[in-house]
Amino acid sequence: MIKYSKSTQKLLALLFMTAVLCLGNSPFISSLPGFAKDSGKAKQAGASKAKVGKAAPQFALKDLDGKVWKLSKLKGKVVVLEWFNHGCPFVKKHYDSGNMQKLQKQFTDKGVVWLSVCSSAEGRQGFQSAEKHKEMFKDKGGAPSAVLVDADGKVGKLYDAKTTPHMFIINKEGILAYAGAIDDTPGVDKNEVKDAKNFVAKALDELLAGKAVSVSSSKAYGCSVKYAN
Repeated sequence: MIKYSKSTQKLLALLFMTAVLCLGNSPFISSLPGFAKDSGKAKQAGASKAKVGKAAPQFALKDLDGKVWKLSKLKGKVVVLEWFNHGCPFVKKHYDSGNMQKLQKQFTDKGVVWLSVCSSAEGRQGFQSAEKHKEMFKDKGGAPSAVLVDADGKVGKLYDAKTTPHMFIINKEGILAYAGAIDDTPGVDKNEVKDAKNFVAKALDELLAGKAVSVSSSKAYGCSVKYAN
């Protein structure tokens, strides 16, 4: 067995580590003892985030009665995702004016699936029990197809939902057709609603008429989504 001096051993170790950094996941390095093979699963594990014009990220969330709603089961339907937090003044603007409920009723009557999503973490503004959510939607006359709970924030972060409200529209083919604000008037005065340009209503009208969405994105406004972190 060849014996090397300590300085030579250090030099060989340095050369070996340099080779590791340069070769990365090459078959040679991954075959060495102590070096795990990278199967690529880590890269595949993270789902792609939402992007207008691309397939909407798949998700499954429970509603207030424990029923699981899967996006994969809604293909062939136009789907609206509405991020809400009833403690937020911007959300209050659209519910106190009746604007959000009007849109919910108008478009669910036309076959649109409207999903109101709460991503507030436990202990943060907007987080409530299922019964409290039911009570608030009943009192406000809300009419979504379902209210979904995303307390761990995984779906909110997948869609990059930043504010309440933050609106997303998925077309019948499962493509994200719109993402952004509900309208062009980022205030908290409910009287502003009547003169605002409603991006969501326009996009839904266009999709239901078989047309392309003319305004597919806008800057969302409102309170920050109250994620755990």
